[in-house]
Amino acid sequence: MSLDGCIDDASGRRLVLSGDADLDRVDEVRAASDALLVGAGTIRADDPRLTLRSQRRRDARIARGVPADPVKVTLSGRGDLDPAARFFTAGDAARLVYVGSPAVAGTQARLGGRAEVIDAGEPISLDRVLGDLAERGIGRLMVEGGSSVHAQFLAADLADELQLVIAPFFVGDRRAPRFAAGGGFRWTAEHRARLVGVRQIGPDALLTYALSDRYGPA
Repeated sequence: MSLDGCIDDASGRRLVLSGDADLDRVDEVRAASDALLVGAGTIRADDPRLTLRSQRRRDARIARGVPADPVKVTLSGRGDLDPAARFFTAGDAARLVYVGSPAVAGTQARLGGRAEVIDAGEPISLDRVLGDLAERGIGRLMVEGGSSVHAQFLAADLADELQLVIAPFFVGDRRAPRFAAGGGFRWTAEHRARLVGVRQIGPDALLTYALSDRYGPA
């Protein structure tokens, strides 16, 4: 996020906050994950590929006996996703789309087999999503955003670790999305998150927080 807490601006064009060194670090974290999760809003706004950049890391995953890219996961209450988005077209990783119960049939028809569509309840239950992922062998889930998804996981106390990278500039726009929209978080002035790491990565700063008793470095 920027110095004023934004994860994008309001221009409609994707704002890249991380420098090259941090983008490589993110690729490394992705490579160590079983699955990558973004919200439907992130797919619509940023059209992410959610595939590894480094062929060396892809080869290392294959050598470990796992697919070259982690599983792709998204959440969408209504299932209004574009089947031409790179989430569905880039790479060969499995794609899982968790939708609200009323949207299952329509989403299946819209995506035409480009992803597995899963009933996540109405409204979507993160506990149900995580339970299903666990049954599929997903042990390490990287939640990449956006703002609403971050807020949902944090408010439900379902995150073990927070990796927060600060870019050295201000966005300066009240309309810009913030890191976590909403509230109801457990970490307050009276109950603070535990800082477990501080690291400079090129021009950026990485702060790592332990958010649960389940926390443990990979």
